[in-house]
Amino acid sequence: MKNALRPVAALLIGVAILLTGLGLQGTLLPVRASLEAFSTLAIGTMGAAYFLGFTLGCLKGGQLVKSVGHVRVFLAMTALASSVPLIHGLILNPLAWGLLRFLTGLCFAILFLVIESWLNERSTNENRGIVFSTYVMITLTVLAAGQMMTLLYDPTGLELFLIASVLVSLGAIPVALSKSPTPEVPLETEVNLKRLFKISPAGMLGCLATGLANGSFWALAPLFTSGISSNPSLAAWFMSCTVIGGAFAQWPLGFLSDKIGRRKTLALSSVACAIVATIIWSFSGTMSFTTVNLLGGIWGFFAFPLYAIAVAHANDSAEPTDYVMVSSGLLLMYGAGAVIGPIVTTLVITMTDYAGLYILTAGVHATLAVYVLLRVVRRGSSPEDHHIPFGDALATAHTASQIYEEEFLHNAEE
Repeated sequence: MKNALRPVAALLIGVAILLTGLGLQGTLLPVRASLEAFSTLAIGTMGAAYFLGFTLGCLKGGQLVKSVGHVRVFLAMTALASSVPLIHGLILNPLAWGLLRFLTGLCFAILFLVIESWLNERSTNENRGIVFSTYVMITLTVLAAGQMMTLLYDPTGLELFLIASVLVSLGAIPVALSKSPTPEVPLETEVNLKRLFKISPAGMLGCLATGLANGSFWALAPLFTSGISSNPSLAAWFMSCTVIGGAFAQWPLGFLSDKIGRRKTLALSSVACAIVATIIWSFSGTMSFTTVNLLGGIWGFFAFPLYAIAVAHANDSAEPTDYVMVSSGLLLMYGAGAVIGPIVTTLVITMTDYAGLYILTAGVHATLAVYVLLRVVRRGSSPEDHHIPFGDALATAHTASQIYEEEFLHNAEE
């Protein structure tokens, strides 16, 4: 494992610093927006704007890299991403914050694309699963660490915005100074949703459902905690516990999906998510600090690996010539769900209360579980019986830049 990670150690250190800044922003902004009396709809729209920018960045970032190269794109996106938190702190306006969140999503999608291109370049088929599983676990862990940093200063001040900006800037140094060869220029891909549904309806709808649920969580979980307690530290603890739960679950649920099949694991995890979400919703007004954080961690344990499991299932069912289309299409479905989810959830919260977040996630995961179980009953055995190792699917658990590397392999074989 050491030999696999040594060539990418500098990149992973840079990613850890960079994403700590992103994690800090992810919790700070909804908390500050709530303190500034932004409407629930405005906060939800800001979350949707981030994922809209992220989706656009993943779909179009490759063209930008092809035009000017990885290094220039990375430095430009880092500069822009580090300036955005400062503008957040200076302009307290919902519309401006929505546009800034769009920019943040766009920048980080392209940054992930460049970073993962380097990781793919320095990995082999034998160790890519180890490299990317480590990358995903680092990603979730440092996002949690960044969220905890909201406890350092009063969220009504400018200090936390400054720290977020500094972290993003510092994260560029190890990557920019890396001696790793520049990755190949990516080629364009074309999404075919009709064919994707034919290949793997469960994988496609699984990514859409996880986008709906996870996108709503990232955008509105701090608002949920503000309804439970006026103490802003709860938001940091709750977000961190949920993310850490997801980080711990990557390998156990992946191992389970290797043993009993992707669809069964997808259905069982979705059922667990729906049950935990229902408990949180039902008892949100009476839960203690410890209980709500514990339940958040359990929900994250089952919710966050769902995307990687759905991706693995879709790739199990796809031909090698379809890998590029499948990867890009699944990202698009996740991004679409993450854009729609926060907006729909804000409407649910408006009609109910702050616990409406978990009303929606319970409904989404229950619906996914029923659909997947029906397909298990109707179709029985499937290409899952010859599935690829789960570790290989972790490369697409956070972004979809692996699609470019796969496309190069495909074209090289031709």
